[in-house]
Amino acid sequence: MKKIQIKTAAEIEKMRVAGRMAAEVLEMIEPYVKPGVTTLELNDICHHYIVNQQNAISACLGYTGGGSIPFPKSICTSVNHVICHGVPNDRQIKSGDIINIDVTVLKDGYHGDTSKMYLVGDVSILAKRLVRVTQECLYLGIQCVKPGAKLGDIAAIIQKHAESHQYSVVREYCGHGIGSRFHEEELQILHYGSAGTGIELIPGMTFTIEPMVNAGKRFLKVLPDGWTVVTKDHSLSAQWEHTLLVTETGVEILTLRKEEQSTFA
Repeated sequence: MKKIQIKTAAEIEKMRVAGRMAAEVLEMIEPYVKPGVTTLELNDICHHYIVNQQNAISACLGYTGGGSIPFPKSICTSVNHVICHGVPNDRQIKSGDIINIDVTVLKDGYHGDTSKMYLVGDVSILAKRLVRVTQECLYLGIQCVKPGAKLGDIAAIIQKHAESHQYSVVREYCGHGIGSRFHEEELQILHYGSAGTGIELIPGMTFTIEPMVNAGKRFLKVLPDGWTVVTKDHSLSAQWEHTLLVTETGVEILTLRKEEQSTFA
């Protein structure tokens, strides 16, 4: 097993740049997420922005994740009962949909990985609640990140908060170490578990927290495209993701969006 990568000051600075770029993609795309747009159109807008405006690379495009099927697009678009890794296509999103857009920007050899939920048009109270509680799960997890904490502390608080609202946490997918590699498998951040267990956090660690929370049961299936993951019971699912740095005193959110700055001030 490879050793957990502790980032140098120079590496951290590159990750700050990549993280900020990933956040900017999610900010840029927001006005386009409206009824009638296709997920393929959203993909093309993001791809153009990453490549031509940011002079960077979409790490998702062509990524295999250890499998045999390269991911065919530049972002993941997961609508309604799609948990994660939704492949952009000609489907139009409609009023009432919820959609997760997941972006990973590669700049100067380092990655920034983040995702956000968007509410399309007139969304039900139940869907809004799921999206809000899932974001709260992420934020509670982030608040646990500091030197000396354990990965299990993050997992436990996310699971407790989701289940207190009668939701379920997806267990087959988790957060991950990140840096010059998209996924540093030696550092896996589960979203369920027991406080006080797991690896101890130390300054210089960089990883994602990305809880996937279902309104129904946690069980899933992967569609024949080899990527798209959906809830088995067709219930709604939500996800939020940030890339984080463990600092000497706590945590730095490398993919923080402008709309969140007051929350973490």
